Amino acid sequence: MFQFFANIFGYLLAFIYGFINNYGLAIIIFTIFIKILFIPFSVKQQRTMKKTAKIQEKMKIIQFKYKNNPEKMNQEMMELYKTEKMSPFSGCLTAIIQIILLFSIFYLVRSPLTYMQNIPEENMNKYITQLQESGKSVSTAYPEIDIIREYEFLKEQNPDDEYIDRANLEMNFLGLDLSKVPQQNLTDFTVYIIPVLYIVSSFISIKLSTSMQQKNQKNAKESVPIDGTTGKELVPEEKDEMDAIMQTNKMMSWFMPLMSVSVAMIAPLGLALYWLTNNILMIMERLILNKVIKTEEEEQDG
Repeated sequence: MFQFFANIFGYLLAFIYGFINNYGLAIIIFTIFIKILFIPFSVKQQRTMKKTAKIQEKMKIIQFKYKNNPEKMNQEMMELYKTEKMSPFSGCLTAIIQIILLFSIFYLVRSPLTYMQNIPEENMNKYITQLQESGKSVSTAYPEIDIIREYEFLKEQNPDDEYIDRANLEMNFLGLDLSKVPQQNLTDFTVYIIPVLYIVSSFISIKLSTSMQQKNQKNAKESVPIDGTTGKELVPEEKDEMDAIMQTNKMMSWFMPLMSVSVAMIAPLGLALYWLTNNILMIMERLILNKVIKTEEEEQDG
């Protein structure tokens, strides 16, 4: 499945590269296009976040009221989802899309000559053999990146090869070699620039997301009586349970960035550039959509 999407994304990236002839700029434009393409999902996710905050307060009421009757609690929960026109699995689609994008883009950046340039496998194997026989190092994980790096040598070896020129990708972006893998170039400080910027952008994104969730929960709490009748706080054990859930959500929000950083250290810098660009666009998107949705809600309330 990931290879299928990597092929589709590869055609798009190759099309963009054909106009600007720079791998880094092509990735940035590609990321912007993908972000625009998935705006409908982002809008739905943003609205779901607000609804979820509201429904959580109502769920606490049900959990507190029917804590000794699990069957009745489940019935009331399902009725609540039905009333609010929400699905218990409303967040799953977004998670699935993120996983598909994560691995598909990894496949694409790991093997750009396969998914972007469509060089046949037999030609690729020939190039790898020539590099190995000449004593040049070839990475087991990213042999196609080595082919790109050794294009001049392979061109001399294969002057009549109709595919070799496709390996001539411009990987230099603002003085950074996007074909480099941080783990393989630990003494080169330039390989850390994009991953560090990605970490910073992830921190900002998480803080923004957490702040928005807390604000949504506060607004929901003000509009829904905590015990369903008097507006009093729940008992301490209910607070502890919700605090545990919030702590779990907080830990999960850090999971994807931490995993991405780990992958970025063992993948070509082109992948980290995609994630960095995506993070910057996501921060802008959340700020804009939050303002738009808030304006819509105010108009509806008015």
